[in-house]
Amino acid sequence: MDFGVPAGSNRGNIVEHPDDRSMTAAATPPTRYTRTAMVLHWIIALLMIANVAMILSVDHLPDDWVRPAVDTHKSIGITVLGLALLRILWRMAHAAPPLPVAYPRWERGIAHAVHILLYLAMLWMPMTGWLHDSAWKDAATHPMYWFGTFEWPRLEWITSVPAKPREMLHDVFGWMHTGGAYVLYGLVFLHVAGALKHQFFDKEKVLKRMFS
Repeated sequence: MDFGVPAGSNRGNIVEHPDDRSMTAAATPPTRYTRTAMVLHWIIALLMIANVAMILSVDHLPDDWVRPAVDTHKSIGITVLGLALLRILWRMAHAAPPLPVAYPRWERGIAHAVHILLYLAMLWMPMTGWLHDSAWKDAATHPMYWFGTFEWPRLEWITSVPAKPREMLHDVFGWMHTGGAYVLYGLVFLHVAGALKHQFFDKEKVLKRMFS
């Protein structure tokens, strides 16, 4: 006998509160990236491909095309820097879909390491390019314009350095930028090769995580 409980009481029937459903949904890991993350990913990827293709083709362009191509390369680099920062901020606020638990721990570790290094490379390349451009000996007489619209500032703490050491800095930053490019090529290769391996050899539909 249950004293104090009115007949017909619904005690024992659990009523789910709407907040409980939202908390459950929030606790469930996502199966794909958000639409914003997808858009940022592919815009950055396409811009970086275009930038690499452009700078590698500079030596084969007519002389009067070289300076516009270099200026466009710089503008794309600055754009990638801004988008990469936005991508990182978005990633901090939105969880990425986890890799399948069936993958060995070492494989998941490598995937995460490559992902982090790619983020760093997306910052390293435009930053070293900006430093390299700021140390250019003709920077004062050749202002940089973002896609021909407004003047993009050089870094004053670089431009204020005397000519001789600034020329040395220009070489150092150029080496850092070029070296970073080769590291980026290797990371992109690992990233793409890993995704294709999982998709076609492991039969895990990982590519759908980055497609709507």
